[in-house]
Amino acid sequence: MANFPMRPILLLLLGGLSLCAYAAKPEPNNLEPLPPPPSMDGGDENAPEVTIIKKTDQIVEEYRVGGKLYMIKITPKIGSPYYLVDDMGDGKFTRMEGLNAGFRPPRWVIHRF
Repeated sequence: MANFPMRPILLLLLGGLSLCAYAAKPEPNNLEPLPPPPSMDGGDENAPEVTIIKKTDQIVEEYRVGGKLYMIKITPKIGSPYYLVDDMGDGKFTRMEGLNAGFRPPRWVIHRF
C-alpha cells in the first residue's frame, strides 16, 4: 500500500464543508439601509464659519463662531503661515507661529448674557 498523506485531504474537506455552511447562512429579512451622515450645511451651532479672502500676496482665513471672530490664519505667498488668535476674547489678537504654542486649557461657552 502506498504512503498517502491524509492531512491535506482532511483540511480540504473541512474547508469545503465550512464554505458550504457559510453559504447556506440565511440573511434576515428586516435589513434596512443606514441613514445618511449628518449634513455639514450649518446645522451645528458650534461649527466655525470660515471666510477665505484671497489677495495677490496672501490668503486670509477668518474663523468665527456665533458671528464672533476668534482666529485669523494668514498664508503669505512667500513664507510660512501664521495665526492671529484672540486668546482672551477681548478683540485683541496676538500673533502665533503655530496653534500648539504653550498650554491653553479648554474653554467652553456655558452661558451668554
